[in-house]
Amino acid sequence: MRLSVIVVSYNVRELLRGCLQSVFSSARRSEDWLDVDVTVVDNASRDGSAQMVAKEFPHVHLIASAENLGFTRANNLGLRRLGFDADGEQSAATCPDLVLLLNPDTQVVDDGLAQLAEFMRENPSAGACGPRLHYADGSLQHGAFAFPGLAQVALDLLPLAELPGTSRLLNRLLNSRWNGRYARRSWMGVMPFKVDFVLGAAMMARGESIRVVGLLDEGYFMYCEEMDWCLRMREASMATFAVPAARIIHYEGRSSRQVRWQSFERLWASRCRFFRLHKRLYPRRFHLLLRPLVRLGLSWNGMIARRSFAKGDLSGDLLGRQLEAYARVMGFDR
Repeated sequence: MRLSVIVVSYNVRELLRGCLQSVFSSARRSEDWLDVDVTVVDNASRDGSAQMVAKEFPHVHLIASAENLGFTRANNLGLRRLGFDADGEQSAATCPDLVLLLNPDTQVVDDGLAQLAEFMRENPSAGACGPRLHYADGSLQHGAFAFPGLAQVALDLLPLAELPGTSRLLNRLLNSRWNGRYARRSWMGVMPFKVDFVLGAAMMARGESIRVVGLLDEGYFMYCEEMDWCLRMREASMATFAVPAARIIHYEGRSSRQVRWQSFERLWASRCRFFRLHKRLYPRRFHLLLRPLVRLGLSWNGMIARRSFAKGDLSGDLLGRQLEAYARVMGFDR
């Protein structure tokens, strides 16, 4: 089988080095049946990432962008390099069997690539799959979710931890299906299970699936593009699965943390776009409840931020950035 790995990187040179080393180490474990090639799309990093790839990994196809294209456009650039056009079409003779979108802040553990590829080989009706993710300390990161509803929006935005006596209940809610999570026992097992979508941090798609549904939607700069892709696959009768036997370490959010409130705005811009586009999943009554819920959550958090500023725990500059981000998000659903 042919597996093409696409890694989009932004100012995380050392993590990118470790990611690529882990990919090739994992690939060597299955080189008798899995042919792996790697493309790195560097989003105008200023830390020498592109130069490091060119020097230390000359067998990697490097695309050094002169601008930050964002996660979605950069991945599509890599997909076009493989021959997919805007509609996802490509000659079946040259189409890779599998494509793995992989964040640079990840490390593939042992035979993780083979585990994912073998699942796809044995389940031809699957459109995409993802591994079990772990944080750097070994704890579980939920790597797949149900499509978000109002309950998840509420848990994301309402500062319920501020209410007395809610910590135990809140912890249970955060790890429940109300918050889009799948059961921990499913993740800690070995049997694959069907999910709504997997995180784009490590998402394997069948080449044929991409030919059917097309490239990632470039209306998403970053965030929610994997939700959109998996939903489009589901609508084309191609399910998405979690494969917990495959393990990948995820040093989460190292790129997005560099621009925290800009990332927050992009997250909510993408969520609002996703909600608007998929009307069958999110009818008009959903939006009638979404708007006041978002405004309530952001207003509440803004009040807490102002209180922190008054106590001297938050600088005026950071308060201003936070409140500006909240104001922009409140305008996204108009």
